[in-house]
Amino acid sequence: MTLSRRAALGAGAAAAVAVPAGLYASWVGPGFVRPGYRPDPPPAPPGRVAWSNWSGTETATPRSIAVAHDEADVVRLVAEAPRPIRPVGSGHSFVGLAPSQGAMIDISPLAGVLSQDQAAGTITFGAGTRLQHASRLLAERGLALANLSDIDTQTLAGLFSTATHGTGLTLQALHGAIAGFRLVTAAGETRAVTAASDPDLFAAGKVSLGALGVITAVTIRPVAAFKLRRRITVVDIDALYPQIDALAAAHRNVEFYYLPGVGKAAIITHDLYEGPVSGRAQAQDDDTLEQLKTLRDQLGWWPWLRRVVADAGLPHGVVEDSTDESWKLLATGRPMKFNEMEYEMPIEAAKAALPEVVAAADSHPRLYFPIEVRFVAADDAWLSPFTDGPRMSISVHAAADEDYGVFFSLYEPIFRAHGGRPHWGKMHSLKAPELAAIHPHFERFVALRKRIDPEGKFLNPYLQSILGA
Repeated sequence: MTLSRRAALGAGAAAAVAVPAGLYASWVGPGFVRPGYRPDPPPAPPGRVAWSNWSGTETATPRSIAVAHDEADVVRLVAEAPRPIRPVGSGHSFVGLAPSQGAMIDISPLAGVLSQDQAAGTITFGAGTRLQHASRLLAERGLALANLSDIDTQTLAGLFSTATHGTGLTLQALHGAIAGFRLVTAAGETRAVTAASDPDLFAAGKVSLGALGVITAVTIRPVAAFKLRRRITVVDIDALYPQIDALAAAHRNVEFYYLPGVGKAAIITHDLYEGPVSGRAQAQDDDTLEQLKTLRDQLGWWPWLRRVVADAGLPHGVVEDSTDESWKLLATGRPMKFNEMEYEMPIEAAKAALPEVVAAADSHPRLYFPIEVRFVAADDAWLSPFTDGPRMSISVHAAADEDYGVFFSLYEPIFRAHGGRPHWGKMHSLKAPELAAIHPHFERFVALRKRIDPEGKFLNPYLQSILGA
C-alpha cells in the first residue's frame, strides 16, 4: 500500500516524549519479542540437518533434506528415504505441514515450463516453480493466471495444496486453474491425474496438503494476458461497512486492509484496463508497517492520541492510481516477515464478524499489523474452504518476532462463531473432529488418503492431528 507520510507519522515520536519511561520500555524492550523466537533454524544434532519455515514458527531436524532434480529422483526418494516423508518448497506455510524428523524432499528444482498444448489451452509446469516465475513465463507467451495470491514466492504445488487464493467475488482460488497434475504415490507409482482419468483423486489432489504423495508437475489452464488498473483509497472504517457488497460486485478484484487502532481502512481495487500502462507505484508497505509499529510502541496506552496522530499523518482518499500487466499488480512483495491466521466465512457471516474483529483489534493496544479482507468464488476441490459457495476471508497478522497468541484468544473464537473454515497453510487450533464438522467432503478425503497411502508414509504428526489418521 502506498500510504507513507514519513514526516507526519513521525510526529508520533514527538508525542511519545510524554510516555513514562517504564511504560515505553515495556513496549520496545527485549521482553516484547515472543518467547522462543529465533530468526534462524535451531542447531541440528549429529546426523541431522536443520530447517525452518519462512517466519520461524516451524522447525525441523530431519535425517535428510533431499533435493529432487526430476521425477525419477522423487520416485527413488519415496522408496528409500526414512519416514515420514514430506515434500517442501518455499516454506511459506505457517503451520506444520512440511516438517519431518524422517526425510524432507525439496521439490524446488522441479521448475519451469515442461510442455504447452496450444490446442487444449493448457501449459504444464514443474511443481517447484515459484508463482512469480510462472507468471513471468506465462507473460512471455501472452498468457496469465486469472488471479494471483497476495504473495507470489510460493511453489505451485505448495500454493495449490493449501487452497491459496487471491481476491475477487467471481474468481476461484488458484487451484481452480488446475487441469491436471502428476503424483508420485507412497507405492512409488507415477500417476497422471485429470478430472477425466480419476475424478476422485483429481478433486482430492487439487488441495491435498501434501498428504496424498509428492506432486511433481501441474498442468494449468491460463487465460490471455490482460492489464489492470489499480486504485487504493483510504477511508474511515465506519464508512466502509455499508459499501462491502457494492465494492465486491463492482470490481474484478477488491480487498481492503483495516489499520488497528487508527480507524482507517485502505481499499484496493483492480479492474480490467486497455491502453498504455504507467507501471506500478513504488511499494512502501514496510515503511507503513514501521510507522504503524512506531505509533503502537509509543502511543499504545493512549488509543485516542494514537488515532489523532494517525489521522493527521495518514493520507485520505485516493492514494494510488496505476496501471500495468496483471501479474505485476496483483501480487506484492513482503520483505517484513510475519505470522498469520485466516478464516474463510460465508459472506453475510463475515460481514457480521468484521466489526467484531475490528473492535477486538482496537481493544488490544499491542496490535498494529493490518487486517486483510478478501473475496473468493466457489470451487469443487474436496478440501477447499470454498467448496460449497463463495466466501469472504479475514486475515490477521503479527510481526514474526512478536507474540501471536492473540490469534487464538482474540480472533479465532469470532471466526469460529461465524462459521469460518481456516486456511490450510495458516495458523489455527482445529483438529480432525472440528475440521470434519465444517468440511462436507472431509471424510471422503481421509478415506481416499488411507487407500492411497495405507501405511502413512507421508503423514507427519501435524497431519495426523488434522486428518485423524
